[in-house]
Order: sequence, then structure tokens, then C-alpha cells
Amino acid sequence: MGKTVAFHTLGCKLNYSETSTLTRTLEADGFVKKDFEEEADVYVINTCSVTENADKECRMIVRRIQKRAPQAMVVITGCYAQLKPTEIAQIEGVDLVLGAAEKFNLASHLKEITKGPADGGGAKICSCDIEEVGGFHSSFSANDRTRAFLKVQDGCDYNCSFCTIPLARGHSRSDSIEGVLQNMRELATTGTREIVLTGINLGDFGKGADGGKTRNSSFFELIQAMDEEEGIDRIRISSIEPNLLTNEIIEFVAQSKRFMPHFHIPLQSGSDKILGLMRRRYKRDLYEDRVAFIKSLMPHCCIGADVIVGFPSENDADFKETYEFLHRVDVSYLHVFTYSERANTLAPGIKPVVPVHVRNERNKALRNLSYQKMQYFTAQHSGSKRKVLFEIAGKSGMMEGFADNYIKVETPYRKEWEKQIIDWQL
Repeated sequence: MGKTVAFHTLGCKLNYSETSTLTRTLEADGFVKKDFEEEADVYVINTCSVTENADKECRMIVRRIQKRAPQAMVVITGCYAQLKPTEIAQIEGVDLVLGAAEKFNLASHLKEITKGPADGGGAKICSCDIEEVGGFHSSFSANDRTRAFLKVQDGCDYNCSFCTIPLARGHSRSDSIEGVLQNMRELATTGTREIVLTGINLGDFGKGADGGKTRNSSFFELIQAMDEEEGIDRIRISSIEPNLLTNEIIEFVAQSKRFMPHFHIPLQSGSDKILGLMRRRYKRDLYEDRVAFIKSLMPHCCIGADVIVGFPSENDADFKETYEFLHRVDVSYLHVFTYSERANTLAPGIKPVVPVHVRNERNKALRNLSYQKMQYFTAQHSGSKRKVLFEIAGKSGMMEGFADNYIKVETPYRKEWEKQIIDWQL
């Protein structure tokens, strides 16, 4: 039997799609996949730079591996590995650190490295300056679920003052439309019923693999082509910047055969003052207009928003503005992030700093608001009929599914409903 490998993924849907692709690559090379909690020859941790305490989290996971399998090879890759390779290399038990350019060369690196550096000077680092990272590596998650995450875009040319993603992922670049359709066809053969489109800045799709010097197509052209492709029943757009979510995209989704009435639109703050300091590319009026236009065409549409609380200089009045804006605007749920300082970003230079306990209180207030908004959105559709795609796995005799507009449904398990789209009265 070949060497065994186990993966652990931190962070976003894009990371999950890349981990899935790395797994398939190693399996094709003769490796045998193991569950992360089992003993394996190699452990790969795909990290995130958005996660707070990334260093602490990494150390904790490596310590667990050392207890379970002290002779195993430990590889750290992903965004945090690109940003802080030297820091990670000093973690006891880590053998190899792969930056953004080397992540997809994992198989060849594993053939060349042995456990434990001879000089005891830390792990081997294979990384380069993020400016040198180019090319697009196609990825998708494919497992026994009904839904797959399909990466169509990577990197970001925006420079929001709080964000390390451009430093970790490089320039905006995309797959070709034909490349996406090819992956879509492959996923259809695995029985996948729904695809979630993922990217770092999804609406910027179309920039070539040369770091955005050329633009080959647009996100609108991509979704038009995907809508015509047979084999996949449902497609969701994961997260798209409000300034890139055009009226033509919204109108298209409203009449689409495959695209679900569900948008996730990052807001980050409901205060124009804070949006300016964040270096976001819109003001809150534009965000409100986008939401209103979506709801005018699709009153049943689910809309999610990202919000950051406790950004430097956010005072009580700024937060009140954000809270009242989100209370008023017809979004359905919130992903709330507590601001945390990131090295090599502009935000830590902005004063005054918001005390951590105030950040946490604001987080709690918005999480409560999110709960209320989702309850309200769900109640609005009570008694209506929607199409629900049910998952495979049943928990405690129950099974779960999501309606087209992202309302979650739970019902007693029925084998014949696995991976099926059922007309369901909410």
C-alpha cells in the first residue's frame, strides 16, 4: 500500500476546494487518504490568514499530530504559510512549509523530503515573493455531499486596509470559461447536484493568469455559459463585492434556470466614514440600492452580508449607524467578524484603537440581530412551496436540506430522498 496522507483545512470555501484537489492529486500519485483523526504517514494543514490566532491554532494541531503519530511528516501550506513561513518553520514538528506558488507541487515535494531537518534549524521552506506568484490552479471539492465548491478565480487586486489576502494570494486571476465548464462536466459525472462558485474576488472573474494584465471574459459571461450547461441542477454565487454585482447579473439570476435566488454581498460597515477608512470601493447607498433591486425582482431571495466590528476609530455612533442600517436593509443573515490587527496592513496605523471588550460586545449585538433577521426571513416563507435539495448523511434519524433560497430544512431521514430535489412546503 502507498503512503497514507491526512488533510486538515482552515478557513474559506476556496481552501476546501483546493484541499480536495490536492487530495485527488496525491491519490493519483499512489497516496492513500486517511481521516485526519487517524494515524497517517503525512499530515497536510491548509491554513487561513483570516482566522484569528492562526499561529496558536497551527501549533495546537501540530501538537495533536505529534502525540498521535510522532514519525509522521507535517506539511503546512495555504495563506498563513505564504505570509509567515519563517514563523511556521520554527514550530516543533513541522517539516515542510509551502507558499502559494508551491502548494500545487505538494506531491513532488513529498518525494524529496525526509522527516526532521538534520541541522535542527526548523522546517524546509519553499516559498517566494507573492509578486512572483502567477498562473491559475483549477480546484473543486468532490466528496459524498450533494454540493461542490468550484474555484473559478484567485487573488485580489483590491487593497482594503484590513486585509492580508492580496499578500497571501497575489494578483487577481481566473480560470477560462471553458476550463470552468470542463470542471462542471466532471462534477456532473460524480453525482453532484449543486455547485457553489468560489473565488477571492469572484466578481473580478475574467482576468488572465498573467496577473490581470489581460482580461479574457467577465463574470457575467461566465454565468451565462454555465446556465446553458446540462448536468448540474443548481448553482450558487458564494460572495460577490457590491460594486461588482451589476444589475445585469441580478436580472440574469432572477430568470435563470440554474442560479439560485441567493446572494452573499460583503458590507463590512454601515458607516461611510468607516468604509472610507477600510478602503472599500463603494458607499452604503450603493449597497442599499443593490439589495433593493434584488428584492424588487426576487422578493424570496436570501441575502447574506459580511460585517467587521471594532475597526480602528469605530465609535459608538459609527456602530449605531451600522446596526440601524443592517436592521433596516432587507438582508437575511450576517457573518460577523471581530476586527483583529494584521501585520503589513494599513489599518493598525488608524487611531483610536477600539478596546477588545467593546469589539466583542458589538459582535454579540450583530450576531443577535442576524439570528432575528434569519428567523424573520424564514417566517416570511412559512407555508410556501420551495425546492429543497436533501443531503446524504442523516444525523440522529434526521436529514437536512436547503431550499433554493437557502432556508434550511430538517425532516425524518428517508433513504429515497438522498441527493434529491423535493417540492417542499416550508
